[in-house]
Amino acid sequence: MSEALRELAALIELKQPEAVHSSAVAFGELTLVVDLAHLEALVEFLRDDAACRFSTLVDITAVDHPERPARFDVVYHFLSMYRNHRIRLKVAVREEDMVPSLVDLHPSANWFEREVFDMFGILFSGHPDLRRILTDYGFRGYPLRKDFPTTGYTEVRYDEALKRVVYEPVKLVQEYRMFDFMSPWEGAEYILPGDQKAEGK
Repeated sequence: MSEALRELAALIELKQPEAVHSSAVAFGELTLVVDLAHLEALVEFLRDDAACRFSTLVDITAVDHPERPARFDVVYHFLSMYRNHRIRLKVAVREEDMVPSLVDLHPSANWFEREVFDMFGILFSGHPDLRRILTDYGFRGYPLRKDFPTTGYTEVRYDEALKRVVYEPVKLVQEYRMFDFMSPWEGAEYILPGDQKAEGK
């Protein structure tokens, strides 16, 4: 399997040399690091070439690297049911970059791209309806960015007096900030079966 994927990588690099920066085979999948400017052409080639036939877009996600100038890796997963191969494309993207939408090539990209936009704030040019899909309409920020606070910026509750949902800034009283890092097993006064063996009893 790994040998077949290495041969596939060599073929893709031969036919799309300007698109592929590097390739690696790990865990039964081929990963290509791809140039953003040639992403669409490469995806079309992978779909239509007889040796590839990656006809199924399985998922699109992203990884946040706030320390890098190209902050995000947008990651695409494709499946060739004809060849029984999987391929992963990684594209480095700066915050101000726009990634070309793949909706025309793979209609399933529609909601995947909306999810990446919603969670990371990455924009996809040419998307037919790029709006939030998982969070609420008035949501602020992008939850999967590493600088997003774990508490978020607002909290939502139902107000009985107003008979409606209200949005308020997050207020954490001090009691909720007291963290006990002790394991539930620490300080226990009983011995679990098997523990006595460790002490040589």
